[in-house]
Amino acid sequence: MTKADRVAVIIGVGEINDRPSASEAGLDSVELMAAAARLANADAGGNWLENCDWLAITPQISFRDYDVPAMLPKALGIAPATVFQANIPNGDTPVRHLNDAANAIASGDASVCLLVGGEALRESARRAAAAGSSKNLFAGSLASASDLRRRYGLITPSDIYPLYENACRAAWGQTLAEGQAETAEIWSRLSQVAAGAEGAWLKQAKTPDEIIKISADNRLIAFPYSKLMVANTSVNQGAAVLITTLAKTRAAGIPDRQLIYIGAGAAAHEDDDPLVRSDWTGTVAMEVVLKQVMKANQLQTADLDHVELYSCFPCVPKLARRALNLGLKKPLSVHGGLTFGGGPIGNYMLHATAAMVRSLRHSGRYGLLFGNGGYCTHNHAIVLARNPIKDIEFPQNYHVQDLADAQRTAIPATDEYYEGSAVIETYTVFYEHDGAAKFAVVLARNALGARLFSRVDASDENGIHFLTSGEAEPVGSRGYTKREGDILYWRCSHTASHS
Repeated sequence: MTKADRVAVIIGVGEINDRPSASEAGLDSVELMAAAARLANADAGGNWLENCDWLAITPQISFRDYDVPAMLPKALGIAPATVFQANIPNGDTPVRHLNDAANAIASGDASVCLLVGGEALRESARRAAAAGSSKNLFAGSLASASDLRRRYGLITPSDIYPLYENACRAAWGQTLAEGQAETAEIWSRLSQVAAGAEGAWLKQAKTPDEIIKISADNRLIAFPYSKLMVANTSVNQGAAVLITTLAKTRAAGIPDRQLIYIGAGAAAHEDDDPLVRSDWTGTVAMEVVLKQVMKANQLQTADLDHVELYSCFPCVPKLARRALNLGLKKPLSVHGGLTFGGGPIGNYMLHATAAMVRSLRHSGRYGLLFGNGGYCTHNHAIVLARNPIKDIEFPQNYHVQDLADAQRTAIPATDEYYEGSAVIETYTVFYEHDGAAKFAVVLARNALGARLFSRVDASDENGIHFLTSGEAEPVGSRGYTKREGDILYWRCSHTASHS
């Protein structure tokens, strides 16, 4: 093999947004994937799909009974030697597949790689409604949740990520208003990007005030997040990326302006149990991954012309931009984020990859892709470049888990039944569809450092007000727990009436 046979380049990208009317049938997940793959093939000039010998699929949850690895090749009329699907649909999955494709090409195990994913979430919901049933997107999360998580309602991502948000705000010395203002600024800029992004789902720019203002169309989900601050999963979206060797592009006469090179990547994770965290003010795995990917590609933050920082919930790009020392004025997405670009469960970063390829074809030299999966659990970052990056060699070992593990502080013990004085570590409040508080969950530490999980019922109006008003910072304040059955209840030491 020549050196050019071992260099991986992206040659084609494709995206599809399927928007049938309420009464019309839409495409299912496999049909979305096939349509996106054909668009990527056309973008690459055609005649690539039939030569695909390596197919990586981001799992879909819209049609859980589908055997996608069997159905998709048949739908495309191809027979790759390697076909695999990730175990679960994590937000970092497409970035890992990019890294794996570059490794497969460099090792001679592949010559034409197709990365694909699709979610027909709106279509599956429509079909369920027509059949008189409903769909629970996070049924898997509920099934795998521990007894402790079930007791306190910490099941879905929207239940967990606010714990990071509130802890980080306090750690960064922000008031509630300042933390929300940062979210509003970032999310407004995401909406502006989506308004001009080819593959975005929602193309309507929002002002910071529109992001913050609570209304019937922007109801509270879990404090302090509203609907316009969380991933939009009501989408039918598919995306695909075609990768081949530099040698094949030369033989096919593909112009250099079409090619985007794959740089080095880095990956690390936290514990799969979202409650097993050393603290809630960041994740070591995320910080290590972002710093190591920059080091591996010999780049400084100022070298990045374009970035895509995963944005399922505001705490993620907030943490990532601080790790990279990125200012608020730089757009943190090329696709528009999971609220506006669309949140097709695990496949968002493949849409972001397509958008990054288009961005680099148009301008700039370097683009950073950062995917985050689970509950701030899985992290994978990689650099794409307009030209080859000097001294980057594949195949590479992109795992930096040892570095993350070496820097992680001890996980505190959990005391499920402690009664007494403790200090709030973080918290959130969950809401009904009409905006009324359902209940709050407070995480606290006792004098021995053990972590406590406790609840504040909606009937405790003073407690809910203290946690949400912004009049004082709840994190770091002292209260106490009292046990009733299997549940600990939190009482704030702050008992002044707000009436």
